Amino acid sequence: MTESGVSRVGSHGDSSVGVAVAQFAPGNDPAANLASIRDLATLAVERGASLVVFPEYSSYFTPELGANSLAAAEPLDGPFVAGLEAIAKVLGVHLVAGMLETTAAGDRFSNTVVAVGPNGAIVAAYRKIHLYDAFGQRESEWVRPGDIEAPETFPLAGFTVGIQTCYDLRFPEVTRRLVDAGADLVVVPSEWVRGPLKEQHWRTLVTARALENTVFVAAADQAPPIGAGNSMIVDPMGVELATLGEETSVAVAWLARSRVVSVREINPALRMRRFGVHPL
Repeated sequence: MTESGVSRVGSHGDSSVGVAVAQFAPGNDPAANLASIRDLATLAVERGASLVVFPEYSSYFTPELGANSLAAAEPLDGPFVAGLEAIAKVLGVHLVAGMLETTAAGDRFSNTVVAVGPNGAIVAAYRKIHLYDAFGQRESEWVRPGDIEAPETFPLAGFTVGIQTCYDLRFPEVTRRLVDAGADLVVVPSEWVRGPLKEQHWRTLVTARALENTVFVAAADQAPPIGAGNSMIVDPMGVELATLGEETSVAVAWLARSRVVSVREINPALRMRRFGVHPL
């Protein structure tokens, strides 16, 4: 990264766009979380970002899911999304962040990622499909898995942005399905829990999803002590363009669609594949 925290790919004349990953540790105060999002988004925009990606569970988080998490869930027209929309409109930026969303049944919530545009409106919403029932955790006790629906994407400065979440990284077909829907930039809000070898898993999987699909991946994790940190933006050749360690901050990279095109010319793996992705 440069001294300013901005890594540049291509040039502004190449229709490059500033994309940021914003890393912080959300708590159990939604208003405080929104204030952190506002401050980090402001910093990212000052550094040139047009899209800022925040972690999973940005609206509300405690180390253990429970009845308090269910009580903190909100509808998409609730105060958290309204706060995101207001920030996005004031700053003129796209924001992507994870939240706890209410469900019709009311016995569990949805682990939802919402994307809002600079006009202050929702442009996409994705409900996590693969729940974190691994490494001693049971997310499904409190979270309803998302239905398998059309991939969630939205346009950004010549890119098609696809959305997935955290544990989805361990299922390569999720990213491939987004790419089949036209995504050339994939954002991954996450709460990647720290633990033995977990940081290695994170870096390997984020890089692999970029390499095998020849796309950009912008993965935003929560900061320690619960999250592993290491939020990063990776290019279609697997190069880390911008990376954060354990601190609360933002990292910005300039992405050019021409980079995707040039990489796919020398590595036409997508055209050469022999299998498709189909839901079970």
